[in-house]
Amino acid sequence: MKILVAFYSETGNTEKVARALYETASRDHEVDLRKVSEIEPDTFKSYNLVFIGSACHDADLAVPVKKALEALPDSPKFKLAGFFTHATYPSEGSQTRKTLFKEWAGKCVESFQHISEEKQIDFQGYFNCQGAPIPPILNFIKNRIISPDKWEEYEREVLKHPTPEDLQRAKEFAREMISQI
Repeated sequence: MKILVAFYSETGNTEKVARALYETASRDHEVDLRKVSEIEPDTFKSYNLVFIGSACHDADLAVPVKKALEALPDSPKFKLAGFFTHATYPSEGSQTRKTLFKEWAGKCVESFQHISEEKQIDFQGYFNCQGAPIPPILNFIKNRIISPDKWEEYEREVLKHPTPEDLQRAKEFAREMISQI
């Protein structure tokens, strides 16, 4: 099987996840690892499975990834799996965390689903994990989003991601997506 792992990353968080996916997929398959900026829409047609990843910007996929997805042909033969990194709490856990995830990163999921429906792409699913935000975003979150009593806990947690456990979950996601093909 021929697989593409394409990503957009500003801080290196999403690239770490992309490399974990690549490492797993390349054990038994022909796999290319590329930045989204290095690929043209025609590039996708030679793959059976495409993983495409993004940093979460304004609760949505980064503009370069959205443009790459919008440029995809209708009804392609490949299957699509998404991944993204974000600065919110993980979606697991309390209702408050799930609500924050939806507010901070929920458009990422919606964008993958929307483009897949619009382009009739067989969307297999998505992986997400926290990623350490750049200092201006961290300051924005501190000053506008997280209450002072929760700040230290949040900062301590978010700055260590993606963790080895996150990358292991990404590898498991890659195996699951490949097994579905």
